[in-house]
Amino acid sequence: MERSSVNLDRSMVLVVVIAFFLFGSLLMSCGQKEDVAESKKEAKVEEAPKAKTPKKKGQSLDAWKANFDPSGAKYKCIVSNVSHPVIKGVYAGFAMRDELWKRTNGQIYIDFKPFSMLGGEVEVLNQLQMGAIQGMGVSSVAATNLGPRFGLINLPFLINSFEKLDKFIGSGKLFDHYMMAMDHQGIMGLDITGYGNYGWATTTPVKTIADAKKVKFRIAEAAVNKLNYEKWGFNPVVMPWPDVPVALKQGVIDGLDHTPMVCNITKKFEVAKYFTQLNYAQGLFIWIFNKAWFNNLPSDLQKTFIETVHDVCADIRKQTMQQEIDQIAAAKENGIEFFKLSDSEMDILREQGNATHEKFSAEINQLYPGDTYRPENYLKEVQNFMRDTK
Repeated sequence: MERSSVNLDRSMVLVVVIAFFLFGSLLMSCGQKEDVAESKKEAKVEEAPKAKTPKKKGQSLDAWKANFDPSGAKYKCIVSNVSHPVIKGVYAGFAMRDELWKRTNGQIYIDFKPFSMLGGEVEVLNQLQMGAIQGMGVSSVAATNLGPRFGLINLPFLINSFEKLDKFIGSGKLFDHYMMAMDHQGIMGLDITGYGNYGWATTTPVKTIADAKKVKFRIAEAAVNKLNYEKWGFNPVVMPWPDVPVALKQGVIDGLDHTPMVCNITKKFEVAKYFTQLNYAQGLFIWIFNKAWFNNLPSDLQKTFIETVHDVCADIRKQTMQQEIDQIAAAKENGIEFFKLSDSEMDILREQGNATHEKFSAEINQLYPGDTYRPENYLKEVQNFMRDTK
């Protein structure tokens, strides 16, 4: 009887202990949930409010589908681009795909992904450096994030026409040195295509510098552009390209630093119905590739790869000159108004832009271990070479 009573007492104690333990665990769980909830609230306070971006269907690549079965390729090269393949400089990726397939008898397949399918440019540059993808047609404005020397092309009024660009490409050692800008990052530059001359697409007419100072211009995530707009006395909004359509429609920005070709093809002129032609810089797509991937190709395929990229880019650059003319004409037919600043105000922008050259010169002139050409002042050499060319 006593033993039964003791067992009962022990059972009751055990039940009480278990109940106490469960109750304590419940309290701790609730406390943790409250802490998580509080931390989420605090995190929300720190985040800047963002415009709601409506979900949209992915862009179809059916119009540019390959007319061959790539499944038998020995080597696959995923190549990214931020923009629309109706732009000739972007379409170059598909042209490289088809020509390389033909020249290598189906050994190399370029899986080209335009339309920002893999994300914004800064994000994709990191993917390329890590080897998650093998290539990219990166815009010259974003390229400076891993290769500051690429910022040379963005300097105001230095290489700001198709004629100047052709001269620079034919310069030999100067252009070759330019294309080595990311070599120290494990990324090789092969060639360039373009997307026209930079100016301002705006929702209100901009005919003077005073007009421009009232505009919230979107600029790319690029050090040279930020510096240049600072020297011009403007207040730009740095924004990834995929965010632009919504920001423009919602009034977060009311101007774009871009080219008329891109604005017309990507339908930015549906909102920004005015364009001020500055022609202060050429927009480039720089075709860059992961060195480790490239070096694993057999030597004969390496040679074919380089030759193909060069040949395609040379042909596309010729088409781009005419495309800009055609796109401006099409935009005008649709009611887009084009303006130019007065000569005196253009001189002001040039003078102020010289400070950008000086400020960014150290980064452009920086030499790296892989550079075979080692000038004391690369920027000065390019400035002298381009002098007297319109």
